[in-house]
Amino acid sequence: MTEIRDGQATPSAEGIAAAATSASKRGLPPVHLWNPPFCGDIDMRIARDGTWFYQGTPMGRPAMVKLFSGILKLEEGRYFLVTPVEKVGITVEDAPFVAVDFTAAGAGAEQVLRFVTNVGDEVVAGPENPIRIERDGADGEPAPYVHVRAGLDALIDRKSFYRLVELGVHEEVAGKGWFGLWSSGRFFPVIPSSDLT
Repeated sequence: MTEIRDGQATPSAEGIAAAATSASKRGLPPVHLWNPPFCGDIDMRIARDGTWFYQGTPMGRPAMVKLFSGILKLEEGRYFLVTPVEKVGITVEDAPFVAVDFTAAGAGAEQVLRFVTNVGDEVVAGPENPIRIERDGADGEPAPYVHVRAGLDALIDRKSFYRLVELGVHEEVAGKGWFGLWSSGRFFPVIPSSDLT
C-alpha cells in the first residue's frame, strides 16, 4: 500500500508495518543486512519524549511503535525504517528511544546498569553500549544517553538520570578528576569534579 505525496508514491505506514511484521517473527530483524532502494520520506516523527507520530497524530498502539522501532536504521546521520524491499526516511527530534528506567547491581567497578527503553528494549551499559553526556543548549543542561544498538541511542529520562547521579563516584581520567558512573567495568565521565565544587 502506498500514499501519494508531492506527486510521488511513497510507502504507507500500513505497508511498512506488514513487511516488518513478516520480517520480525523471530526477534529483531537483521536491518544491518538490508540495503533496499530509498522510497522517499514518510510523515513519521519521533519526538524528544519518545512519542511516535504519524501524519501529525500520536501513534496510540504500543505494539505498532515497537514493531517500527525494530526496523529503525541510522545511516549517515539520517533515520530510516527499513524492510527487505524498501527504505523510507523519518524524522527523529533527538534520540529514537528514551531510557525510562534502570536497575543497578553491584558497586564500584563491578556495578552493572541495565536500562529499559520506552519500547521495551533492555540494554546493559558497558564498552559496547556506552553512556554519554552532552551539554544541552546555552544553559549547559546535561543530556544523558545510552547506546542501544547499531548506532541508535536512548535519551535517559530525567527521573532516571537523577537516580543515576546518586550512584556517581569520583575517579581520575587522563589526569583529571571526574564525577561519573561505573557499569560493566567501564567508567563513564559525567562532569569534571571541579565543576561540582
